[in-house]
Amino acid sequence: MLLVEDDDLMRRSFTVALERYGYEVKAAADGLTGLELFRDESFDLLILDVMLPGLDGIGLCRRVRESSLVPVLMMSARGDGLDVVAGLEAGADDYVVKPVDTYVLVARIRSLLRRATYAPAPGPGRAADEGPPSEGEMLEFGDLSIDTAGMEVFVSGSPVALTPTELKLLLEFAAHPGVVLERHTLLRNVWEYGWDGDSRVVDLCVQRLRRKLGRERIETVRGFGYKLRR
Repeated sequence: MLLVEDDDLMRRSFTVALERYGYEVKAAADGLTGLELFRDESFDLLILDVMLPGLDGIGLCRRVRESSLVPVLMMSARGDGLDVVAGLEAGADDYVVKPVDTYVLVARIRSLLRRATYAPAPGPGRAADEGPPSEGEMLEFGDLSIDTAGMEVFVSGSPVALTPTELKLLLEFAAHPGVVLERHTLLRNVWEYGWDGDSRVVDLCVQRLRRKLGRERIETVRGFGYKLRR
C-alpha cells in the first residue's frame, strides 16, 4: 500500500505498525512524490493525509481517481467537516481522524481491501441463505444493468466505472430493490462499522452513485434512508 504523510514521526510510526500486521508499505512525504509513486507502481490501497505540501491529499485523491479505482482512505488531523466532505467528494472511500489507534486503522484497511474483492450480494427476491446469484446473472432496473459475475455496471448499455465501495453500496441496494435502507444499516453492511459511524460517508457515496447512474435512480426517504427504484 502507499502511505502519503508529511509528518516524519507519524509516517514512520504508521509504516512500522502496518508492517507488523504484514502489510508492505511504500511511504511518501508529500503529494507530488506520492503521485509519482502511484503512477510508477501498483498499489492495493492508498492512505492519504489531507494536509500535504505541494499537492494536498484531496487534490491527490482527485488525480488518482482520473485513472484508478484503487481504494483510498483519507486521514484528517482535525476531523473538520469540510475536510471530510471534500475528501469523500474527491472519491475517497473512507476516512479516519488523527490521532488514530492502530487497530482502528487496520480495521478500516481490512474493510476496504475486502470491498475490493467483494463477492456478489443476493439478487432481487433472493434469500440471503440461498447464496450468491448464479454465474452470469444480470440484474436489471430500468436502464441500469448489473453483471454480478463480471462485477460490471451499465447504464443504457454503456459501462460505468465504480469504486469498490460504490459497487458494494449499489449491490446492497440491488439486493433490496424498493426497500428503504437506513444509514446505520448501510454503514454496517457496506463499511463494516461495528459502531456508530459518520453517516456522511453514506450520503457522499450515494451522491457519487447518483452522478454516475442518474439522480433519480436512488431515492431519498427523508428521516429514514435511501432506496433503489425498481
